[in-house]
Amino acid sequence: MITEDLLFSSGADVKIYEPNEIIFREGEFPLYYFQIMDGKVKLNNYNEDGKEFIQNIFSDGQSFGESLLFIDRPYPMNAVAISASKIIRLPSSHFLKLIQQNPEISFNIYQCLADRMYYKYIMLYSLSFQNPEAKLKLFMDYLKSYQDDKTPYSFQIPLTRQQLASLTGLRVETVIRVIKNMEKNKALKIQNRKIYY
Repeated sequence: MITEDLLFSSGADVKIYEPNEIIFREGEFPLYYFQIMDGKVKLNNYNEDGKEFIQNIFSDGQSFGESLLFIDRPYPMNAVAISASKIIRLPSSHFLKLIQQNPEISFNIYQCLADRMYYKYIMLYSLSFQNPEAKLKLFMDYLKSYQDDKTPYSFQIPLTRQQLASLTGLRVETVIRVIKNMEKNKALKIQNRKIYY
């Protein structure tokens, strides 16, 4: 999103997070722009039964939570490190000044936010599906849409079955059953427990 040199020259620092360490909590107000140097982060919520719902997963070079820097509202989700993660943090006032002074960065931010809105629309639409296979297929189609190679089995789904369940609102047992059925119908292929779509 933003070059590391520009972030550091604007006053950013780096913080290391251990797996499962919370970066920010639902209800806290945004203080920083976050960009991942190395690692994986998930945005999640928990329902009243304690079941996790993953909103999104981000990795190297991606930013997260920046849309909340434009409004005076608390985070509606948590950010949690999935793996050991090295994250660049830029104070929100520095971030807003940076994008005001660099219109090309603003354009990149707009593109990123539009892409995330598109993802939210896809996921919201999938909630209307009763058929779990249709939900998973729509989600896998979305993930594969960013790849150049669209041939069958050319894209390895970079998520665990538990993550697929948490992202689609399905039970992990349902995801496992549906994936086996999709493999039987040649909609995907499984090799060494990895899913190729």
